[in-house]
Amino acid sequence: MGSLTPDTSLQPPQRSSNSLRALVVTPAWVGDTVMAQALFMRLHEANPGLQLDALSPRWVAPVLERMPEINTIIDSPFVHGQLSLKARRDLASRLRKAGYQRAYILPNSLKSALIPFLAGIPVRIGFTGEARYGLINRRHVLDEAALPQMAERFAQLAVEPGAALVRPLPQPRLVSSAGQQAETLDTLGIERPERVAVFCPGAEYGPAKRWPANHFATLAGELGKRGYAVWLLGSPKDKAIGDDIVRLAAPASAPRNLCGNTSLTQAIDLIAASSFVVCNDSGLMHVAAAVGRPLIAVYGSSSPGFTPPLTAHAKIISLNLDCSPCFKRECPLGHLDCLNKLEPQRVLDACLTRANP
Repeated sequence: MGSLTPDTSLQPPQRSSNSLRALVVTPAWVGDTVMAQALFMRLHEANPGLQLDALSPRWVAPVLERMPEINTIIDSPFVHGQLSLKARRDLASRLRKAGYQRAYILPNSLKSALIPFLAGIPVRIGFTGEARYGLINRRHVLDEAALPQMAERFAQLAVEPGAALVRPLPQPRLVSSAGQQAETLDTLGIERPERVAVFCPGAEYGPAKRWPANHFATLAGELGKRGYAVWLLGSPKDKAIGDDIVRLAAPASAPRNLCGNTSLTQAIDLIAASSFVVCNDSGLMHVAAAVGRPLIAVYGSSSPGFTPPLTAHAKIISLNLDCSPCFKRECPLGHLDCLNKLEPQRVLDACLTRANP
């Protein structure tokens, strides 16, 4: 696995007559990309010798680097809403040299289907999406009732349009070895405690997915009494939330705020090194599921029926209020009862059960 070098990596590969080289256009969200791994697994099962490359935004690449199913990661430099037709043509021209036989386009936007079309990849597979007739030539029509989960919708692309999806899906698995974890801890200057809980208090989608900072702080205090160190992980955008949690927590059990101070690759290893993880419905929730850690997932405005953590080691906690899930970025009623009224004691009980099954 690794990043693409245009001068060498795009040369037509030497392959046997029945092997396949395919390109997957990944989602732009970390959690969605983790959930897409079931598709990658199914493609390898159906195509022995498959070389599967990924066209991906660079902020998603670290999770793909930890997926053994992905051979080469090609940087997609386009930001949301940016057409950049000339740059897309230039990238497509380079991709044409690779001799891809199929492309799997996971986002439903028209722009995501342009590069495989311009690269002349003969079979382009995806859902119909934004009027993508012609750009997608092996089209799936989404039946939301038959495929209620996002991971199922991705995996459907591994079969012929209209064919039934075989369940259960394989669970995602990101590689994080003991050596990788030790290297990350050493690089960050962190000693590994005997017992450590990881909190992921952010949610890129919006505040209606975020359990309150004072609840996280209370939970940190209760876990501290039981001998747990607490690490806070997230993006630079989550640093302020992490600072609030540290400020609100009891000084003797204040968490270590690592939000914004790690790469995504390092966050994967720190999560894998933890005793258990507490998080909102977020990309790091799916990372925690994929590295096999015991997981307590707190849901507010979103639905575990659509984007559940794909692991047997998760406990999902939701109040299931009449007003949720609303799928809004901010509470439309102004009270955020679905998370404010979800008491820390309930999450603590789940933590202790997950940590001591």
